[in-house]
Parts: sequence; structure tokens; C-alpha cells
Amino acid sequence: MIAVVALTGGMFASGHHTPRLGIDLAGGTSITLTAVTEPGQANAINPTNMDTAVEIMERRVNGLGVSEAEVQTQGDRNIIVNVPKGTDSEQAREQVGTTAKLYFRPVVATEVSGTDASASPSAGSSAAASPSPSASADESAADEEASSSPSDAASPSASATSQGRAVTEALKADPTPSDSAATSADASASPSASASASESAGSGEADAQLQAQYAALDCTKADQRSEAGSGAKPADSTVACGQNAQGQWQKYVLGPAEVDGTDVDKAEAVFDTQSAAGWKVTMDFTSKGADKFAAITGKLAQNQTPQNQFAIVLDNEVVSDPYVNQSITGGNAEISGSFTQEEAQGLANMLSYGALPLSFKESSVTTVTAALGGEQLEAGLIAGAIGLALVVIYLLVYYRGLSLIALASLLISAALTYVIMSLLGPAIGFALNLPAVCGAIVAIGITADSFIVYFERVRDEVREGRSLRPAVERGWPRARRTILVSDFVSFLAAAVLFVVSVGKVQGFAFTLGLTTLLDVVVVFFFTKPLLTLLARTKFFGGGHKWSGLDPKRLGARPPLRRTRRPAVHVDPKEA
Repeated sequence: MIAVVALTGGMFASGHHTPRLGIDLAGGTSITLTAVTEPGQANAINPTNMDTAVEIMERRVNGLGVSEAEVQTQGDRNIIVNVPKGTDSEQAREQVGTTAKLYFRPVVATEVSGTDASASPSAGSSAAASPSPSASADESAADEEASSSPSDAASPSASATSQGRAVTEALKADPTPSDSAATSADASASPSASASASESAGSGEADAQLQAQYAALDCTKADQRSEAGSGAKPADSTVACGQNAQGQWQKYVLGPAEVDGTDVDKAEAVFDTQSAAGWKVTMDFTSKGADKFAAITGKLAQNQTPQNQFAIVLDNEVVSDPYVNQSITGGNAEISGSFTQEEAQGLANMLSYGALPLSFKESSVTTVTAALGGEQLEAGLIAGAIGLALVVIYLLVYYRGLSLIALASLLISAALTYVIMSLLGPAIGFALNLPAVCGAIVAIGITADSFIVYFERVRDEVREGRSLRPAVERGWPRARRTILVSDFVSFLAAAVLFVVSVGKVQGFAFTLGLTTLLDVVVVFFFTKPLLTLLARTKFFGGGHKWSGLDPKRLGARPPLRRTRRPAVHVDPKEA
């Protein structure tokens, strides 16, 4: 009872009073995507790549302004995207079904988008451009302090090093581009124009169309963010949006792409224990990518902020904008600073996705209306009510008073199931779908079976002629073993089904396994103690005919009594 009260209090405190409903009950669109490897990449389908793809797809769906969308892996090569009702399903299919594109573009201009934009440059702009030839912990800390203004004190200052050279990331809260850096020069599709984009950005005449796009862009609006930079080719200058460390939306003018995501060979999040820099992201480039990266960082290092920054752009969104102090050669670099483990891992995954040797094909799309979902939920609840009613009738007829204990245990089990499902929704994204409802219905019979096993063991002891209190205690060890074995088999079946199944069948397996565990908890910590207490009452302990433990009705044998035989005295002489 204490656990029920505590969990119920937690449910109301969390603000989630009902279980989260799946697409088939609440309505929406479910998209199944199957991974396809690129030629020559036979081992590309692995948990790491699939998890990275899930993270990217979550970013895409969230970019549509979708709330409570689900993106998760199913099996070893499928990804399920569940989009709730009220979302443009065609747009969602287009967003999650295309391959992500990752580019490194030079930053030409940037400022906070919307009403938060400041008219003056941040205090960290000039400090951020100062050279930092070494990557020692003390100098990194000094750079971080110098590049922080009151408005961006929480922004990370990152350093990227390769063979002793550094790239330091500064996500500034309110930098304003200078007049000479307001836009980029006309970008040609030729390689030479791409290579000189950052060098000519400060002095070139801006393209009128790009100027208009940048002036009109409001990154605080989801529809404008999703459209920013769409259709731009890698060799074109473009506009983009991204979030800074304070959670504000920043807008950018970016030059042509200098490095592709496919030029990144590997990216990892590691913890720096030597310089006390905390979590950082290391990057290894291909031989071709190393040359490109060295060339662009060498050019950017000669400019002032923000023209010494390069933007890491994924799906036309800036995910990071480190600035450069010196040319980075050697084919590897690192971005470090005020990262949490989750932030560093997220950035590493995004960098890795640029070289992800996977594409996805759409296997199935299922659309469920809210009306149909409501009908399915109603039908499931009716089926559950019928099943519960039949169990209750059986218990009342056969076990009489004992049925009250069984019903109380069923109510406790149902309350625990409901509360835990309500809490699992926001905690792990669990959604109650129709197969999960079926699993809960099947669990009614499994839970009732445990009570029946215990009751029958106790009744067997009563039939042997024992009174109720000893019968309850003697019957429990044998009933306990049977209940544990039975529930273990049910849980094992649910666990195997959850592992090998895909799609909504996992909801059935998860619910079945959860209710099986709760059955053990309820029987051990509620049913058995309750029966022990009731055995002391006159109604149950005295074997009332409506208690379900009437010795006469059970055909109990009379208790065995020992009789003393008279001692026989034998005379030794007679013997």
C-alpha cells in the first residue's frame, strides 16, 4: 500500500495523470524505414549507426514543430517514426526519408534572431579572435573568461587542437556582424571560388537575394527554420539557423561548403583527464578531408570574428560554430570546452552521420484517425471488462470469502500497472497501444492464477485437518515455488517476444512482462500478508461456510490424535 501511495503521489506530482497513448489509439501516422547499406559497406548496419540515424531523424521531426513524436529502432535494421495527429504526414515522410547532408561552411555573418538581437557587438568578439597557440588548461580557462560577456556567461568556449594548434568554439549570445561582413561575395560553383569564399567575404559585394533572405529570416519561427537554406547547393552561399548555448536562435550567412561530412572519417566524444578540459569531441579526417580542413582553417585564422568561424551544418541547421586561431593540419582535430557528456556525444554523432554509410527506404506508412483509435480503445476496454467480470464471477462462486482477497489484490495490481504506465510515458516514451492493452487483459488471468495456486495450497492443508493459521503458513512455501516458476516462464516468454519482435508487438510483450513482475510483487507483499491477518479473524479462522475455508465443505479429515497404550509389566521371574 505504501508503494501504491508513493507512486500515485509521484504520478500527480509529475503532472502526467494518464498513460501516453500510441498512434493506433490516439491517431496519427506511423512510418517504418528500413536501413539499406551503401555499396562496399556490408557491416554498416550496426547499433551505433542506427542510434545516430534515430537522433538525426528526431531533430528533423522536431524541426517541424511536432510534439510527442516517437523515433525508435525496431529490430536490427528498422526505424519506426510515429507522428501524432495534427501533423502534415507528407512533410514528415519527406523529412525522415531523405539522407542527411553535413557540411563545414565558413561563417560570414551571424546575430541573434528575433527580438533578442542586439545592436552592438558582444564583448567577446575581439577576445575570441586573439591567438591561442597552446592548448594548456590555464590558457584555455583564460580564453574562456576573456570571451564571455555578461549576456553569454554560460556559453561554452571550445578549443580544437591538432599537433599543438587550437580551434576554440564560442557560441556568442548577441554578436552583430560588421558592415563589411554583412554578406558574402557572389559564390561561383567553381572550386577556386569555393576555396576563396572566406577570404573575400569581408570585402565582396553581397548578393541582393541573399541579403533579402538574411534580413527577412526569423529563426524563432519553426516554418522559417525548416525553409532556411533549402535548395542551396554546396557551392552556393546560403542562410541558416542554429541555437546558441543560451537556447536562443541564431541566424547566419554562410559561405560555400569547404569540407563535406564524408570527409570526416571518425568522430568520438571522449573525456579529457589530462588538461581537465572535461568532455570533448575528437575528429579524424580522411586524407582528402585533411587537406581541405587545413586549407580552410588556415584562411579563417587570418580573419576577425565572426569571419574566423566555420559552421558545422547538418540538414541546413548549424549545430556548432567553432572559431579558428591557427591552421589545423595533420588530419585530426578536437572541439572541447563546457560540454556535458550528452552534448559532446550528440555533436560527435552528428559529425559521424556525415559519413554514415546508410540510407533508408520507406517500408510502410500507416495512418490512423483519432475516431478509429477511440473505437479501438473502447473495444479493448470492453474486452478487458468482460474478461475481468468473468474472473470475478468465478472467484465469487468457487472461493466465496477468499474472493475478496483476490479482488483486493487485483485492484492493487491494476492501480500499480496504471500508475507505472503513466510514469513510463514521460520517463522512457512508453506509449500504450492496442497490443499493449491486449497484454494487460491477458495479465488478468495470469495474476488470478497466482491467487488460485496459493488458495488451493491452503485448502489442501485444511483438508489434511489443520486449522487455518498453520495452513496459511505451511501452504505458502509450496505455493511460492509454484508461483515463481509460473511467473518466470511468463516473463521469459515476454522478454523473448520483446527482443525478437518488431513494431507494435513489442507493446504486448512489454505490458505482459511488466504485469508479470507486478504479480510477484502483489502476491508476496500484499496477498500473503493479508491472508495471514484474516486467518486470525473468526470468520476465516473459524471456517465459516461462506469463507471458502469451511472444513466440512472441503471434506477435511478429522485431526489425528495420539493414544497412549497401557504399559505392560512383565515379572522377571515369569520371563
